[in-house]
Amino acid sequence: MNYVRTFMLMAGLTALFGVVGYLLGGAGGMLIALAIAAATNLFSYWNSDRLALAAHNAQEVDATTAPELYGMVRDLAARANMPMPRVYLIQEDQPNAFATGRNPENAAVAATTGILRTLSYEELAGVMAHELAHIKNHDTLTMTITATMAGAISSLTTFGMFFGSRDNRPNMIVQILISVLAPMAAMVIQMAISRSREYEADRLGGEIAGNPVWLADALAKIAGAVEHIPNETAEAKPATAHMFIINPLSGRGMDSLFSTHPDTGNRIAALMEQARAMGVGRTPQGGFVGQASQSPWNSPHQRGPWG
Repeated sequence: MNYVRTFMLMAGLTALFGVVGYLLGGAGGMLIALAIAAATNLFSYWNSDRLALAAHNAQEVDATTAPELYGMVRDLAARANMPMPRVYLIQEDQPNAFATGRNPENAAVAATTGILRTLSYEELAGVMAHELAHIKNHDTLTMTITATMAGAISSLTTFGMFFGSRDNRPNMIVQILISVLAPMAAMVIQMAISRSREYEADRLGGEIAGNPVWLADALAKIAGAVEHIPNETAEAKPATAHMFIINPLSGRGMDSLFSTHPDTGNRIAALMEQARAMGVGRTPQGGFVGQASQSPWNSPHQRGPWG
C-alpha cells in the first residue's frame, strides 16, 4: 500500500510541475518546466550522494579506520542480500544517520559520531538496518527526485513571475497565488512521500536486524537527544533534513502536512507491534538474532572505541 501511495504522490508532484509551467507560460511554459525537471533530476541522479555527503563533511571509513561500524554494516548488508554500501562518519554530536545513493550498487550510509556514543550495539544495528532498508527500497533515489522537483517548482514560480512572457502570464493576483501555493503544495507532497517511506524502512529494517525492538529503542534515544543537541550544519542546510532517521531540526515531528518524519511515538508503536508478531523482545547483548555474539562491548550501555 505504501508503494502505491508513493507512486500516486510522485505522479501528483509531476502533474503539479506541469500545471505550474502551463499557468505561468502556456503550453510552451509547460514544456520548459518539464525540461527543467528532467535536467535537474538527471543531475541529482548522478550527484546527489556526493552533494549530501559533502554538505555534512562526511568522511569515508573502512575496516581499518572504523572496524566495528564497518563490520556491522557489512554483516547487515549480507543479511539483507544486498551490496555493501560505502560507510561514512560525520563529526557531529547530535545522534543521527542517513543513507544516500542512486541505487543499491552506488549507495552510502552515514552515521554521526554522536550516534555511536549514544546507542548500544543492538540499537545501532537497528538504525543501520533502517538505512539499508531505504537503500534496498530505492527510497534514496525517490526522495532525491521529490526534493529536487519540490525545489524546482519553487524556483520555477519565481522565474515565471519575473521572466515569463507578458502575453502568457496570468494576472498579478493569480501569479502571486501560484508563487505561494505551488511551492507549498509541492512541499506537502514531498513530506507525505517521506513519511510513508520512513514507516516502510522501519518495518524492513526491523526484519533485517532481526529484532524491531532495537530500532524502537534507538528512535526513542535519538529523538530525546535531538531535542537538546543542535545540528548546526543541518540547520544551515534544512533541505537535507528529510534524509535523516530523525528530523535533525527539531525532533518533534508529527504526522502533519509539513512534517518530514512520522511521529516518533507512532513509529515506535508500529515497531513494537512488529516485534510481537515476530515473537521477539529485548534480547541479551550479543550480535544479531540467530548469530553468535559479535558485540565489541561488554554491556549494552558501554561506548565503543569512538567515544
